[in-house]
Amino acid sequence: MLRVVFNQKGGVGKSTITCNLAAISASKGYKTLVVDLDPQGNSSQYLLGDEADNLELTAANFFEQMLSFQLYKHETGNFIHQTPFDNLFVLPSSPALESLQGKLEARYKMYKLRESLAKLGDYDMIFIDTPPALNFYSRSALIAADRCLIPFDCDNFSRRALYSVLDNIQEIQMDHNQDLAVEGVIVNQFQARATLPQKLVNELIEEDLPILETKISTSVKIRESHESASPMIYYAPKHKITQEFLKLHEDLEHVTPQKGEAIKTA
Repeated sequence: MLRVVFNQKGGVGKSTITCNLAAISASKGYKTLVVDLDPQGNSSQYLLGDEADNLELTAANFFEQMLSFQLYKHETGNFIHQTPFDNLFVLPSSPALESLQGKLEARYKMYKLRESLAKLGDYDMIFIDTPPALNFYSRSALIAADRCLIPFDCDNFSRRALYSVLDNIQEIQMDHNQDLAVEGVIVNQFQARATLPQKLVNELIEEDLPILETKISTSVKIRESHESASPMIYYAPKHKITQEFLKLHEDLEHVTPQKGEAIKTA
């Protein structure tokens, strides 16, 4: 299973959701890979800590190799690094991804990620973290993926962005990846006692958007886990947020994702 976590809006929790769901998969015995395509590298930092700053082979080297007319020097697996956690691996990001983007787009390399990940073969679960933009890297991820998860922060700006995200995913489905399915919208940083988040979520449900039942609450514990470079299942396994991520992971095993015209937008 290859999932992409995507939203064009920043600050909605893509990296947090990616790493925590991947860590839960790994804790359940699935060999799991996180592919970090955001030049900011938050997922890489979350899973590797300071070690992420000192790696010789990263996603930037992986994509740079695609620009060479010579035979590939490294197999895809050479760019993947073991994290401190059992069964959990990462293809780490690099700031150099930013400068490579124009060259990769010019040579139309958007299908290369899908081809490379398909050749790996030995991972049960792959999660791709994307930059907050519809650019070469996020398009490559959407083309490579089987399913898409969309983090949603409860405010009107996020709501407006959500419709655009769904439209762009439909375009990718029609033009590049008919097998891509929207697995659901994850409501993140949810405040159950506040009126506005409840109102927004209810309205989206009434619009028949694929809002997942389990919501992720707001908690300072998440920031602590970032600082400790340890996803919640390892950092605070009994915490409320951890239990929410566990329930979300369980829900995803039973979701019937939406494809193509089944996705409705306002």
